[in-house]
Amino acid sequence: MKTKCLIIGSGPAGYTAAIYAARANLSPVVFEGQQPGGQLTTTTEIENFPGYPEGVTGTDMMDQLREQAERFGTQIIPDVITKVDFSKAPYKAVADNGDEILADTVIIATGASAKYLGLDDETKYAGMGVSACATCDGFFYRKKVVAVVGGGDTACEEANYLSNLASKVYMIVRKDYLRASKVMQERVLNNEKIEVLFNTNTVGLFGENGVEGAHLVRFKGTDKEELFDINIDGFFLAIGHKPNTEVFKEFIELDEQGYIKTNGITTETNVPGVFAAGDVADPSYRQAITSAGMGCKAAIDAERYITANNL
Repeated sequence: MKTKCLIIGSGPAGYTAAIYAARANLSPVVFEGQQPGGQLTTTTEIENFPGYPEGVTGTDMMDQLREQAERFGTQIIPDVITKVDFSKAPYKAVADNGDEILADTVIIATGASAKYLGLDDETKYAGMGVSACATCDGFFYRKKVVAVVGGGDTACEEANYLSNLASKVYMIVRKDYLRASKVMQERVLNNEKIEVLFNTNTVGLFGENGVEGAHLVRFKGTDKEELFDINIDGFFLAIGHKPNTEVFKEFIELDEQGYIKTNGITTETNVPGVFAAGDVADPSYRQAITSAGMGCKAAIDAERYITANNL
């Protein structure tokens, strides 16, 4: 198969890139990846995406973006890209079923996966009190009690953000100190709505129709080990994200966290004709709307590259 524009990934970035690329007559091909629709399909309600005054479920929004991309002629393939060769143009990608695709341009929109603790209860209560994005879901916990897991800058940032909404915020920190910068530490420790539980690990969650509390252990594995429960309505993971860049790392320049580096305000990578959009290249914002915006930029960058190189 040969295409002018191959899009790897199908979240807001991938589908928006497809809409723009298709309308520019690039006849894009989208490989959906392991999670068609991306991370948003695990979110129950989205209230902060413009144009949905009543809110929308993540699944419905992704279905609508998919339909819009298909309406303009995008070919969407339900498979995963497992190997790429960006050493020379046209660029080659290999799907899980063995199919090979040659592309004049490639847009990488594979996203980043939130890191979880690995508890069965995280899966059990997914969308029912467990979240990996305070900015996305914090609004639903106004005047409620929540917990944030983590001790770095992200965790402190999320705890501070949630303290403006929730009645109380627990921070569950497995070490006896915060890893965050001094400024972030001070903000948390001086915030009367935040209680930091040091030397503490989460061992489980409980609740009938959603999260109602967490089972915790303090000083795990020592002679001071102590089991206790806290009552909470929401459980937020803030222990980092892992960008899905494993397949590309041989060819694409990444930062120290594994996110794709882009050139200035563009979506260009170090490989001419290969672009990156969405969470895979964004450690900072990680919102559906910013991902969609980057998808738009990537498609425009790809179209300009094709025009400039008479492809």
